[in-house]
Amino acid sequence: MSDGALSSARAATDPDLPDAAESGVGAKRWPRRRRQRGGRRRWRLRAAGLVLVPLTAVVGWSYVNALRAPGNENVAERSIEWLRDHHLEGLVNAFEDAWYRHHQPKVGGRPKGGLPTIASPRSGPPTIATAEVTPASAMLHRLPLPPDVVPMASPPLPGEGHWQPAGDPVGGLPAVEVTYLRPDALHTSLVAGVAWMDTRLLRAELIPGLQVPGHGPWASGSQVPASERVDLLAAFNSGFRMSGSHGGFYAEGRSVGQLLAGAASLVVRTDNTVTVGEWGRDVRLGPDVAAVRQNLSLIVDAGAPVAGLDDNLHSRWGATLGNRVLVWRSGVGVDRNGGLIYVGGPGLSVRSLAALLARAGCVRAMELDINFDWVTFNLYRHAPDQSIAGATKLLDTMRWPATRYLSPDSRDFVALYARRSG
Repeated sequence: MSDGALSSARAATDPDLPDAAESGVGAKRWPRRRRQRGGRRRWRLRAAGLVLVPLTAVVGWSYVNALRAPGNENVAERSIEWLRDHHLEGLVNAFEDAWYRHHQPKVGGRPKGGLPTIASPRSGPPTIATAEVTPASAMLHRLPLPPDVVPMASPPLPGEGHWQPAGDPVGGLPAVEVTYLRPDALHTSLVAGVAWMDTRLLRAELIPGLQVPGHGPWASGSQVPASERVDLLAAFNSGFRMSGSHGGFYAEGRSVGQLLAGAASLVVRTDNTVTVGEWGRDVRLGPDVAAVRQNLSLIVDAGAPVAGLDDNLHSRWGATLGNRVLVWRSGVGVDRNGGLIYVGGPGLSVRSLAALLARAGCVRAMELDINFDWVTFNLYRHAPDQSIAGATKLLDTMRWPATRYLSPDSRDFVALYARRSG
């Protein structure tokens, strides 16, 4: 067969090859269309590379900056927050929900080692932090302590639900009292911590964090100011990230987000008293308001858990884990005399958290932050030279060291100080 006939035969069986008239006799010109197709593929790959390389660089730059940003979270926490900030919150929420649903606390059992105990208040002369408040003047202003808390589980453990003084006294009187309870009648190996704070003996401050609420810098430096530590007695975590709080933040005369009517709100007044209520009904912005932290809706109102705690329509109780997953949770409320009550612990649903807050004496209460990484309550003790001599966690199992909030923190928190007379 001649060369021309051979090329015609190949062209007939392979449409990608040019015919003989187009290519001539030489075999070297047959793959021209294949070379053209290969060139187009290489062009597409180069074009994709031109897009992907800078995109990868931008994503990498953003992620590295998130890891290097000021704050005290570890790499895992920063990575999760970065994913949430880049429109992958649904994926993170689904993963967390699945993980927690498969790692729920066991039913039954007893707390290992029994109920926790808290160190007795320091004896001896009052520190300079509290010396200006005399016992006589303090007694005139001290709030009544709520009755002991009726345990959720039966039979009660020794000391369960009984208040005990904690931390440094103010003018010889306890300004903080704590108790411990199991969260429900089923998960009897778990323990929640409850703290009552006398808002007549203590003054409150809402301190913005480095990352939450953002829009810093803030005057406090996102930590308990060194000049205030002489009076520091307690500090505890605030609420969700602003994107999940369904509310706003106000401090130092400026707002982050919008303060929403109907939102559960922790409010610090200009006289440093603090309360919890529904925005627009119980509390509202005025010249007597120094700071506001909103988070979801009230979970206790009129002294009882609110209706609908078993539902989570429109993420009313949070979008991340909802209301029923048993997880570390925290909440804060006020009793009928204005005392502040904090509850925090593992294995809590929104309903069991609300039940604990109501039993502890709250007439109004709100959920604060959730998850093991974010639930914190610390008590601070002082030496005679005014320095902080030690710190104690409400529950030893709380993740962060008790010195948290003495260095810049990523999230906002509430600090309570001894109130000086005069």
